[in-house]
Amino acid sequence: MKKTTLILFLALASGLMLRAGNTGEQTPDSPSKPIHLTKAEFKKRVMDYDTNKTEWVYKGDKPAIIDFYADWCGPCKKVAPALEELAKEYAGKVYIYKINVDQEQELAGLFGVRNIPTFLVIPKTGKPSLASGASSNHAENKARFKKVIDDLLK
Repeated sequence: MKKTTLILFLALASGLMLRAGNTGEQTPDSPSKPIHLTKAEFKKRVMDYDTNKTEWVYKGDKPAIIDFYADWCGPCKKVAPALEELAKEYAGKVYIYKINVDQEQELAGLFGVRNIPTFLVIPKTGKPSLASGASSNHAENKARFKKVIDDLLK
């Protein structure tokens, strides 16, 4: 009876561990889906604007795209699947981050985000640039971001 209980427990535990491995947990070096940033995570991964008040100093080791979005935004929802696919396709080469402007108003204000979706494109070296808008066509959104990413990786 004890052996059966132990085997059942081990089987359940392994299943839970396997399931936990598929919930989107990812390594910082090779994320396979967009990473949601809070203010604290932004300062840790992208730039500590409290320390560097006058100069852009990117903390990342790979280029990045930050998607400023809101849950209620239709165009934001249209572009999200393309960014998710590209995060998988370019895992380990580029970071794709998401910042919810309703939850992180300070970050949106820091970059003057007035319309969403807005995208902060961050090269590994040099200054970032802003772009905004989205197509209602998935293929167009994906192609647009694929070009941006390919340019960042050159």
